[in-house]
Amino acid sequence: MPHNRRMFPDKPQPRRTYLWQRPDWPQWRFDAAALAAPLAQVHRAQGHLAGRMAELGLAQRDQATLQALTQEVVTTSAIEGEALNLDAVRSSIARRLGVDIGALAPADRHVDGVVDMVLDATQHHAQPLTAERLFGWHAALFPTGFSGHVRIKVGQWRNDAAGPMQVVSGPMGREKVHYQAPPAAALPAETATFLQWFNAAPAGDALVHAGLAHLWLVTLHPFDDGNGRISRAVGDMALARAEGTAQRFYSLSAQIQRERKQYYDQLETTQRGTLDVTPWLGWFLACLLRAVQGADGLLAGVLDKAQFWQRWAGTPMNARQTLVLNHVLDRAPGDAAGKLTNAKWAAIAKCSADTALRDINDLLARGVLRKLEGGGRSTGYVLDR
Repeated sequence: MPHNRRMFPDKPQPRRTYLWQRPDWPQWRFDAAALAAPLAQVHRAQGHLAGRMAELGLAQRDQATLQALTQEVVTTSAIEGEALNLDAVRSSIARRLGVDIGALAPADRHVDGVVDMVLDATQHHAQPLTAERLFGWHAALFPTGFSGHVRIKVGQWRNDAAGPMQVVSGPMGREKVHYQAPPAAALPAETATFLQWFNAAPAGDALVHAGLAHLWLVTLHPFDDGNGRISRAVGDMALARAEGTAQRFYSLSAQIQRERKQYYDQLETTQRGTLDVTPWLGWFLACLLRAVQGADGLLAGVLDKAQFWQRWAGTPMNARQTLVLNHVLDRAPGDAAGKLTNAKWAAIAKCSADTALRDINDLLARGVLRKLEGGGRSTGYVLDR
């Protein structure tokens, strides 16, 4: 997976021309006629999804937003190879949105930082994007001032004291350079130009504006780390502006994570091309279309969950039972997490094996769970839907 590194100043620099090195930078160009059909498809899909969501009650729309934002936070980190605890993410978002999900997982300040960035971008999309706001997002992503074991500059633009910023992959000594970012000295002027453009009313279709915003900021690569996550958040902010709503019913990052190799390939190819970024925008719109269309699965899960809790509304349950059942219900159909064991219950609820068994037996007696065939320590249980 590509990652950031610094090239020592005295080492040979790669002789390549990137977008920001071209004389017409940053005068983006694209073939509007070639993008007309993809744009129409995405707008139709967005309208269809909005119509379906409008038929739901407020509580179900809140649950759909919770699910989509949880996917967004988990997958924007997964794209960078970072695994966040799904229950911690879901609980963090639920706290901030005031959505009742029963028992909440303990707070995690690293998770909270990613959540704060994503929520600020989407829930407050109408507010201007400023350097200070981006600095706040960056500080939220790195609350300790470290990226892994490396101290980084937090809440400020990067500098080139350790050499130019590069995106590389491969083992040390045989790295492949995918991209080299603009010099740090240019960042104040470059980011000011970007922010002025971003905050202005889009000259054309707002979805194109979102695709360009994502590409432009990742091209600048203005921070020591976290550039991908912040660029995707800025893209989501532009999408929320385009849709005129803070409610999120799909996750673009979840779709990008599924297409991660193509995502990185598209970025690398685009960075080495010209300012005609029609191919990048075509890929971006196609990925966005798949994300919006994929929300049908999210909607099915929300309805399934609502029906489950409606069916068992009169059944008393403790906080552990509610937590574990929500954990199962929030997984995609067919997910291995749908099968429970005593050990898995204890791990999710953070309780002893004896307590887990009592919780399970109680729900078996009430008919909420049913036992799968087989026995012993690996006995499995599933929800009776």
